[in-house]
Amino acid sequence: MATAQILAAQIEATEKDIRQKENRLKDLRQQHKAQENRERAHRLIERGAILESLIEEALTLTNEQIKIFLTKTIQTEFARKILTQVKEQNAAEPIAEQPMQQSENGEDTGEKSEVEQVRLDES
Repeated sequence: MATAQILAAQIEATEKDIRQKENRLKDLRQQHKAQENRERAHRLIERGAILESLIEEALTLTNEQIKIFLTKTIQTEFARKILTQVKEQNAAEPIAEQPMQQSENGEDTGEKSEVEQVRLDES
């Protein structure tokens, strides 16, 4: 009968250990979610600051006006091209310089492409 008591004690200890590990897992999931929320809030604040720094008198515009402006701007073919190029770049790498435009006969015209000009304007 002593063996049955030993087994019962081991079962109880194992169940207690499982409950502790489940609680630890729950705590870790909560910490992870809280960290993701902090990172998201930080990203949104940073992007909002970037937006306000790039749009003249952004403080005088309503959220709806900014949304309309961004929606119409992003829908342009030029913006879609830039966005596609940016997405293709590795986020950790700086955007590579585009070569100068060439004339029909292959000579360098000395002019910058539209995308390169936008990049230079950003600097």
